[in-house]
Amino acid sequence: MMKFGVCYYPEHWPEARWAEDARMMREAGLEIVRIGEFAWSRMEPAAGAFDWAWLDRAVATLAGADLQVVLGTPTATPPAWLTVSNPKTRIVGRDGRRRAHGSRRHACLNSSLYRKHTVQVVEALARRYGGHPGVVGWQIDNEWGGGSSAYCYCENCARAFHRWLQERYSSLAALNEAWGTVFWSQSYARWDQIEPPGDQIDKPNPSHLLDYYRFATASVREYQSLQGDILRNLAPGHFVTTNFMGLFPDLDQFEIAEPLDFVSWDSYPTGNADRWRKMLQPPGDDDAKADPFAADVGNPHITGLAHTLTRSLKQAAFWVMEQQAGSINWGRVNPGIRDGTPRLWTWHAVSHGADTVVYFRWRATRFAQEQYHSGLLHHDGRPAVGYRDLQRLKAEMDQLEQVAAGAHRAQVALLFDFEDLWALSIQPHRHGFHYLQAFFVFYRALERMGIDVDIVSPSAIGDRYRLLLAPSLHLADETLAARLAEQVRAGAHLLLGIRSGVKTRSNLIVDAPLPGPLSELAGVTLRAWQALPDGAALPLSGTLPGLEGGAAFWAEALQLDDSDPEGARALAHYTAESSRHAPDEYDSAPALSQRKVGAGCVYYLGWMPSPDQAQALLAFLAERVDVEPVASLPAGLVARRRGDRVILMNFTDRALVARVGGYPTEVAARDAIVVPAAP
Repeated sequence: MMKFGVCYYPEHWPEARWAEDARMMREAGLEIVRIGEFAWSRMEPAAGAFDWAWLDRAVATLAGADLQVVLGTPTATPPAWLTVSNPKTRIVGRDGRRRAHGSRRHACLNSSLYRKHTVQVVEALARRYGGHPGVVGWQIDNEWGGGSSAYCYCENCARAFHRWLQERYSSLAALNEAWGTVFWSQSYARWDQIEPPGDQIDKPNPSHLLDYYRFATASVREYQSLQGDILRNLAPGHFVTTNFMGLFPDLDQFEIAEPLDFVSWDSYPTGNADRWRKMLQPPGDDDAKADPFAADVGNPHITGLAHTLTRSLKQAAFWVMEQQAGSINWGRVNPGIRDGTPRLWTWHAVSHGADTVVYFRWRATRFAQEQYHSGLLHHDGRPAVGYRDLQRLKAEMDQLEQVAAGAHRAQVALLFDFEDLWALSIQPHRHGFHYLQAFFVFYRALERMGIDVDIVSPSAIGDRYRLLLAPSLHLADETLAARLAEQVRAGAHLLLGIRSGVKTRSNLIVDAPLPGPLSELAGVTLRAWQALPDGAALPLSGTLPGLEGGAAFWAEALQLDDSDPEGARALAHYTAESSRHAPDEYDSAPALSQRKVGAGCVYYLGWMPSPDQAQALLAFLAERVDVEPVASLPAGLVARRRGDRVILMNFTDRALVARVGGYPTEVAARDAIVVPAAP
């Protein structure tokens, strides 16, 4: 059932205001209120001395207004009596400096003392409110890894890393082999010789670093489960979630999401492009030229990718635990938000699978770090733009509920692996290269084409997809190759992208022709591969329209298996002119191949496509697998299908016309409408 909520901080406001706030929330159409996630020092002013009186009254006031309370465990903001008095509970950065108190997320999750106090406060919370009829669920902590806190390099983490490595490798001989420690005389004879890969004088060992990233995710999951187990034991019947940060790359969100009842994320559309554009778009890829979005809406393709990833973590409905409701305070430029934009963002979230949207925050704060961050109310308590839009959404609740209840059935899957992302970030081999660039170019093309897509971990590929897109399976192995081959033989079409099959799971280059374990499935090997300088492009020729413009940024020359008469065939070639920017191996070499395997096909794309090339290639593949767009769209208009309805969302400042089932439908500027899907 669709619900609206709000983030509220009763500890920030006079208690005499609480009842009025609660009344206004309920009248506005809000049903959920998240509280408490930053209030540890109010809950426990001194070690072991809990003060619940104020929180008792706050929960009672909200519940008395028929509002459902989500309680946050306060462990993202430890009190001064804990982290100032016990410095070893605080994170140590890569530079070896211990982080100071005075902000948030400064505690080391592997500190035994910090875990002891975590258990005490979470147990006390659960015992106090686990049976309260007004409390419906829990948010564990807040935004894992935020503020560059995903990786700690302290002595607590060093000892925990040793234990993690012993469990993973069993012996030092196996670790030394997996890491290639013979290089630069790195071999280890004792576990305690292995330090966190922090402030080395030169580059750290890439295998060592990849395992430390895995260890960081394992640490977060273990710490999260420490809290989740307490909450489920002492507050049965309540849901347990946490709030992710969209495209945050430092932690494996699939791993952390697995034990949760459902996932949530914090959506700030005008800040998303600032945060993520560099890792999504290579130099020269300027979305503003192709997508004339309004100045106050953000980039819906970027926000949409984050929505899609969040839904895909558990292939289920999700919450937006913090939805931007006005201007923010942390972007390069923080534009004013016009009436209609928060409503558009809400429809966008629901169209992607959100069934609860919680706005941040109820009232803009007058103090501390977020003074310029807006809320549904202004600093003085007057309604702001988000509040006004909430009234429009309240009137649309029946339609929102119908859309939220509609099934999401994508026939296209993008394969995404955080470990591939980490390995390529450790050794990108080209300035400006990021794993997500190869990923986003396909996602954005699908969005522009009106084709729904899921994001799937390679370890969880299902048989529901007609088209599998794998922009870069960098750490592929034989198990993954066999899993993909099974899907293709059953009828799926698979597109493999650049830098696939290059590394082992321990981040060593494979000792076979690339793409390593994927070569047999694709029917190709690589003659050569290289990064291209900005402005350089290798000319292409081929049988597919729309691939003009050449191969830029990264290019691989393919070698087909000529001994196999049923093997791969070339769909595009590099031309003889390629020798101006590339070795001779590129002269007339295949650049895109196709191989029939069972009832399906495998394609290998040897270059990073431009947005137009990606769209042309996907149009060809969609036709081959009979995937129909939900709508025909002009630039700036986004469409999603839920059940038998299509949601059309215009992110520009002018009216645009979409075609659904061949019929034109006009959508006003910064508006969202719902129309019947084509039969």
